[in-house]
Amino acid sequence: MARVAIALTCTAEQRRELMALARSRTEEARLVERAKMVLACLEGKRNDVVGRELGVRPNTVGLWRKRFAASGLAGLRDRARPGKRPTYGAQVRLRVLRQLELPPPAGMAGWDGAALAAALGISDDAVWRLLRREGIQLRRRRSWCVSTDPQFAAKAADIIGLYLNPPQHALVLSVDEKPTIQALERARGYVLTSSGKVVHGLKSTYKRHGTVNLFAALEVATGIIRGKTTQTKKRIDFQTFMTELVAECPADREIHVILDNLSTHKKNDAWLAAHPNVTFHFTPTSASWLNQVEIWFGIFSRKAPAGASFASLAQLIQAIRDFTEAYNRNAAPFVWRKREIKGSQLRYTIVNLRN
Repeated sequence: MARVAIALTCTAEQRRELMALARSRTEEARLVERAKMVLACLEGKRNDVVGRELGVRPNTVGLWRKRFAASGLAGLRDRARPGKRPTYGAQVRLRVLRQLELPPPAGMAGWDGAALAAALGISDDAVWRLLRREGIQLRRRRSWCVSTDPQFAAKAADIIGLYLNPPQHALVLSVDEKPTIQALERARGYVLTSSGKVVHGLKSTYKRHGTVNLFAALEVATGIIRGKTTQTKKRIDFQTFMTELVAECPADREIHVILDNLSTHKKNDAWLAAHPNVTFHFTPTSASWLNQVEIWFGIFSRKAPAGASFASLAQLIQAIRDFTEAYNRNAAPFVWRKREIKGSQLRYTIVNLRN
């Protein structure tokens, strides 16, 4: 006796969802095919007829007819499968994480996948899969700086207060210097590698044409940069730069200058006495990252001197001026924040600090 296929019914909402799934260009192809099977069955067609129309076997149509009758649209999705039992369990994860907190093998600066696998007696592939799953990148480096300044909180609050809520009508400047920028001359250009990729090539040999120092002041409220190049970076050079900055402002305007603890920034009492509208604010020791001009120095280093070629010191100085002028045309204040260290990163950091 021939078997009779299960009769299907559905709500209007289910039919709309089935039709949308059958027309979808983004869903998995198997789900689209199953929706088409069910829609054809809802029209009263037999399993063998639907199979011929869609190029599948009748028993496949019967399977998804039954699954839809029992579970609706949810029945068209694959059920969870147990899969192969993992070779390495949760204990291996703990062993790898604990091993990372131990000193690396003698002669090595840090752990790599092969060293971890050898130390734990497991495969390289298992180690790398676990590291990827945990988000651990053994070759990526991040530095941190821990200030031991006993007045850290007070000094940091003073500077952050100037960023967030400066005195009314006052000018807040972040000032520092970038020393010994080299004028290097070397051949460069785009080259085709043996792998077929085009890269920026630099000749290994070069000529030195001297160095220059760059004093820079970032106007915190606008992002505008004022710069000055010098051959030396002594206290007199710093004072000359500051005198030029102050001369551009009205004599009665308050000027607050954020500085790090470089020796040339200290012992300027005579200069400050001659400029009573200027106040120096020093970052805590080992916390020059609180000075926003350091962000601009990073942008400048990546975009101006890095990988460039200068046939003379004058050419380097002109490049610095050109970059500063171009930057100021689109300058904007920085939205300043520091990256937070947490979780396993913090635990690993503490271990290293103790060592």
